[in-house]
Amino acid sequence: MKPTYLLAAAALAFAPAAHAEGIGAEVNYGRADGHWGTEIGAGYAMDIGGFKLTPGGGVYLRDGDTKLYGRVEASYTLPASATIGAGVRFSGDNTRPYATLAMPLIPKLRAKANVGPKYYAVGLTLGY
Repeated sequence: MKPTYLLAAAALAFAPAAHAEGIGAEVNYGRADGHWGTEIGAGYAMDIGGFKLTPGGGVYLRDGDTKLYGRVEASYTLPASATIGAGVRFSGDNTRPYATLAMPLIPKLRAKANVGPKYYAVGLTLGY
């Protein structure tokens, strides 16, 4: 079974116990799949015992081409401070783990950075 299906099944297994935090959107610029481009995506955050589980996906725009991607992040927000966590990004045949850090700019708007092997991006997150 592909890792994508395993993670989706795990997310669905936790969904009944999760408290919904809401929908959010992201715009990032970075390097993925060997190319520079822009990620435009959305996700749905669920609160699980102080942590957030956020499955999502979107479109990766690069070199005049578009590619779909999916991701799952687990994060924790320090009181009145940064959000730290880890995630996995799926695009085509590539699965990339990464660390994530987000800093609040104003309520519900954060600057965000993702860094992992052969994947890094910076951008803005609205919502969640």
